[in-house]
Amino acid sequence: MNQPEITGNINIEQFREDLIAWFRAEQRDLPWRADQDPYKIWVSEIMLQQTRVDTVIPYYHRFLELFPTIDALAEADEDKVLKAWEGLGYYSRARNLQSAVREVRDKYNGVVPDSPKEISKLKGVGPYTAGAILSIAYGIPEPAVDGNVMRVLSRILLIREDIAKPASRKIFEEAVRRLISHESPSDFNQALMELGALICTPTSPSCLLCPVREHCIAFHEGVQAQLPVKSKKKKPKQVLLAAAIVEDQDGRILIRRRPAEGLLANFWEFPSIEIQRPYANDREALERFYREELGVKVAIDESLGQIQHIFSHLDWNVTVYVAQLAKPLEDKENLRLVSLPELAGFALPVPHQKMLSLYSVKI
Repeated sequence: MNQPEITGNINIEQFREDLIAWFRAEQRDLPWRADQDPYKIWVSEIMLQQTRVDTVIPYYHRFLELFPTIDALAEADEDKVLKAWEGLGYYSRARNLQSAVREVRDKYNGVVPDSPKEISKLKGVGPYTAGAILSIAYGIPEPAVDGNVMRVLSRILLIREDIAKPASRKIFEEAVRRLISHESPSDFNQALMELGALICTPTSPSCLLCPVREHCIAFHEGVQAQLPVKSKKKKPKQVLLAAAIVEDQDGRILIRRRPAEGLLANFWEFPSIEIQRPYANDREALERFYREELGVKVAIDESLGQIQHIFSHLDWNVTVYVAQLAKPLEDKENLRLVSLPELAGFALPVPHQKMLSLYSVKI
């Protein structure tokens, strides 16, 4: 499918005018729209990946209170950054953001690059994030194509490519390059995103309220509900785990720092093991794991219950136990004994926050 075929059936100039006029009149009052600071826009776009706007707003405010500038984030301790991100999930986003911000400080004198080539080199800055920053902060007519935008354009332009396939993104990016307003690229890109969030929703789009309905080929052909074409993801792998919240005689809790690589890297946790049903004895397996892998002797007590946490590719079902430290803890870099008040200062991944909630109800 070549470019003229994609956009050749609509009046591009009128489409732009109708879309941007609607956005200027109806846009939501969102904190990252208050100014054009590229750092603030960058933070918001990273947070908004895989996360709802309503969830992001309080995190965005808190994060910028703690790290109001590129220098502040670049100089911050990673544990403090992860603690500020706690609960947002997809924690590699926070690590990549801090790494990229340090590069901006060191290589670009603290100024976010305004060239597509340079900004795309930054860690964690993909084509969508680069396009969003360049268009919103710098007024450069670069496409910012995410799932929302692909859904909107698949309907308006009647594009039947599978949006789950990475190769399809190029088709939509080329379409945006033809459609985008060179006078108001910021409003244009944000308008497409806003249209997908408020009107052209995944199911039951509000076509009668749509400001660009007259331009929408799918609407005129009555096939808007069939678009976009999107192949289904594989179901997350089911994983059974057992975890223990270990207390010492002073009521302190044992936590471990996870390895520097892999899932939930560098976070603090209540150590857990994968269980193979129906043969495993959870208590014996946990005690053996603590003894052999961590060098800690514990006595496993009763079960506190179960928690579930679904990652994009894993579905954790965790049986949570309380345990007692049987021998004093030897000094180990990746293990700590902390009081409950002290624990609030450590970044715990969401599944481990759920385990702590179970424990807090029982004590």
